[in-house]
Amino acid sequence: MTPAQFSSAVLDWFDRHGRHDLPWQQGINPYRVWVSEIMLQQTQVSTVLNYFERFMQALPTVQALAEAPEDEVLHLWTGLGYYTRARNLQKAAKIVVEQHGGEFPRSVEQLTELPGIGRSTAGAIASISMNIRAPILDGNVKRVLARYTAQAGYPGEPKVANALWATAERYTPMTRVNHYTQAMMDLGATLCTRSKPSCLICPLQRGCEAHLLGQETHYPEPKPRKTLPQRRTLMPMLANEDGAILLYRRPSTGLWGGLWSLPQLDDLTQLDDLAAQHGLRLTERHALDGLTHTFSHFQLAIEPWLIRVEPLGAHVAEADWLWYNLATPPRLGLAAPVKKLLKRAADELTAGDAP
Repeated sequence: MTPAQFSSAVLDWFDRHGRHDLPWQQGINPYRVWVSEIMLQQTQVSTVLNYFERFMQALPTVQALAEAPEDEVLHLWTGLGYYTRARNLQKAAKIVVEQHGGEFPRSVEQLTELPGIGRSTAGAIASISMNIRAPILDGNVKRVLARYTAQAGYPGEPKVANALWATAERYTPMTRVNHYTQAMMDLGATLCTRSKPSCLICPLQRGCEAHLLGQETHYPEPKPRKTLPQRRTLMPMLANEDGAILLYRRPSTGLWGGLWSLPQLDDLTQLDDLAAQHGLRLTERHALDGLTHTFSHFQLAIEPWLIRVEPLGAHVAEADWLWYNLATPPRLGLAAPVKKLLKRAADELTAGDAP
């Protein structure tokens, strides 16, 4: 297929079979497209739907996001993971408001200068909300183009990525680029899927080299597998007389940056120091079932303990610590495994099973 035939086939398919009712396709503007694109990074559409709606209800404009407390932004993001995305979202919003008068820059180059916006996300914002011709190369589009050209190699390697960008540039049309961008993402998400592509109804079937070879699932080539290292931590849930759990805010950089979490210890011998730090006396304790959380570069084995505590006397509260009321929880950003463990603690305490 020529580039014109390629884009025409994609757009014809989109007009008949593409998705037109996603929340971010309604009331299209750069802010809504941007938030949806950041949420959709490494996250399924089905998961993002509810998050996007809640986020837009709470923070409907870039100005609202720029002015929101960080805890509110992280609370709205809790469960989506990769929390650097949320922090960069707010950093970028502040720059758009303070340096661009609340209007998003109208070029891919300027958009990529904002925190958390790479070339593909910038291309999506520019093409979908501004109808500027700009190629994209998110995970779905990589898969479509890698199969169409039988592109060898792992797309994360610079040489392979550059080849795919050149392919994306070649096939991006001059007109209806907003629809073409959405169509390519839809094609990868609904037909050209990772394990069971629907090649017989794909509009690109007759020109797809991987299909002609009968090797659709060989492309794109996967990342070379590495064994994830294992780490272990003990997470005590210190429960006071009211059943509230002691949480602390993690540093703004690093793992779970800026989120509220449980203390992390190497072993139980460190509990006395933790209790002394907060003027508490440890009473009864028991272990809960372990939890393993997988990050991109390691696995964290969590050993949770539910521990009753009593105050030893007046103690000055610290700004980076708080008692989290399980019955009426405050709106805070929580790491996903911490949210699960707090739910377990609430169930234990409510059931009266805790010591």
